[in-house]
Amino acid sequence: MNHVMKISFGVALTFMTLASAAAADDFKLSNNQRIACSRGLAPGRLNTATCKSYAYVLNTKTSEYYRCQVSLALTRDNKEVINVQSDGGCTKKPRIFDTDSNYSFDATETEGPNTNTFFGPGGYSVWASDNNTLKVRGCIIISSGLGSDISKCIDMKFE
Repeated sequence: MNHVMKISFGVALTFMTLASAAAADDFKLSNNQRIACSRGLAPGRLNTATCKSYAYVLNTKTSEYYRCQVSLALTRDNKEVINVQSDGGCTKKPRIFDTDSNYSFDATETEGPNTNTFFGPGGYSVWASDNNTLKVRGCIIISSGLGSDISKCIDMKFE
């Protein structure tokens, strides 16, 4: 029985060590969240308002990031709210830099489809910098209109 307790304690200690090593990555929320809303009229005097907001979460060690979206659609007539629908989730995006380090990050969305977008729901820009060296990368990601995103990143030159 004493051996069983020692083995169990050893296994538990191993899992705690692995869990703390896996938690070594640090995640930061971007500082530039935006919200955009649109309104529409439907037959029968129904009004629908749809709002979307985006945020970004960066793994400060690997420079992988997640693009998160939350949306809410509200339908009402002149007297009451008829329907409320909401949805949300985060999508993992590729690394911005090839090597691990200590990174800072921010991102911003384009305006709604009626303003400065050409091919669909718009795009976003991402800025990341290495906190250990003078290295900054700027990326622009837009929808191609064909179901895929086009992404280009440029390393900044310091003069």
